[in-house]
Amino acid sequence: MSETGPAKRPVMGLAGPYGHPLHPAMVALPIGAWAGSLVFDVASRVVHDPGFLVQGSRWLIALGVLTALAAAMVGFLDLFAIPAGTRAHRVALLHMTLNIAVVVAYAANFLMRPSPPPGTTHGVATGYIVASAVTFAVLGISGFLGGELAYRYGVRVADEDTQASGFVTGGSGPDAGRKRTGQRSG
Repeated sequence: MSETGPAKRPVMGLAGPYGHPLHPAMVALPIGAWAGSLVFDVASRVVHDPGFLVQGSRWLIALGVLTALAAAMVGFLDLFAIPAGTRAHRVALLHMTLNIAVVVAYAANFLMRPSPPPGTTHGVATGYIVASAVTFAVLGISGFLGGELAYRYGVRVADEDTQASGFVTGGSGPDAGRKRTGQRSG
């Protein structure tokens, strides 16, 4: 069995246990909130009474910012586990930078949006919708980079020997049979 690299183990328990990092799970909250806010923004332009969508979008943006900050704290712990000077570290720094830009853009979008008066008949202004759409696209690029970190470089996922044990057929122990599914015999 090979020794586990530093980017596989958590810096501290708050980052999640070995093989189960919390950061990827936590980012679902801001992504979902911001996706919902964009849907509400667009829907506010096509319904007769858009006030609830305008207000709902604004608060979904705020929810996204708050949950992104929580996910970022755990993400920083994962960043500290990646050896400096590696390609994975450079990708992680770009991922972090884009995410910081996204959070700042959404926070500004929230603060600049006027709170709609009750009974408003106007949807979200086009400029705010465009800003949200562009920011969400940047979030998509950052998400791709996050996927590269987890799935290509294996940051904070189980080491290869641990992963391989899930593909062993026969027996009940981790080394029983040592024949992996998908391999030809002979």
